[in-house]
Amino acid sequence: MADSIINGTTCSSSNTSVVLVNLRNQDGQAAGACSGTVIGRRAVLTAAHCLIGDTASLRIYQGSGDPIPAVSFQAISGYRENDSSTMDVGVVITAADLDRPIVPLLLSRDARINEAAVIAGWGKDEFGNGTTLRAAATTIAAVGAIFLETRIATTGSGVCSGDSGGPILLSEGGVWSVAGVTSASSTGGSCISGSNYFTNVRHSDVSAFVLGLVQDAGRR
Repeated sequence: MADSIINGTTCSSSNTSVVLVNLRNQDGQAAGACSGTVIGRRAVLTAAHCLIGDTASLRIYQGSGDPIPAVSFQAISGYRENDSSTMDVGVVITAADLDRPIVPLLLSRDARINEAAVIAGWGKDEFGNGTTLRAAATTIAAVGAIFLETRIATTGSGVCSGDSGGPILLSEGGVWSVAGVTSASSTGGSCISGSNYFTNVRHSDVSAFVLGLVQDAGRR
């Protein structure tokens, strides 16, 4: 799967809203892992590319306790793998309530260039170690209708394999809110250079898709 947080800080997973999405194929075997954000009582926001291909089922690991199986998962309509112009976002609905705080979606305003942001995920670090929740500070480098962009050279932090589907968070009214979903890196297999791209949740197609599936999603 696509893009752990490079030059990030290990976080406590005891009450985190950033969860690990364990993917399984039709034989029930491991098919990779992504990250996601709890946006509803039984809903996780993640990347579309995590939910297609070999993914036949998945479970959500909250950092403690038993993983919670999904009852459904859906990629946004029109997503095409390997097409960087399509929106890369999906929603997982779980079989039981998630015991984590709901993170609101930032829908009231656009991200701002040079605005401070936080990225988080369960992917690999700069040493290739994974399956640990990490977070790092970064800044918004560019704002587009479909994608937000950050540049590793600016802050030294970025995403890597396993971070796909995790959030980029901006503060609105003192509340950290999801502004984008980790989608891709400009340098392919490299996690230490180039740009990172995040699907903009404020795009009207993205927000309509997510809110149509998650009626209890928070908003800022």
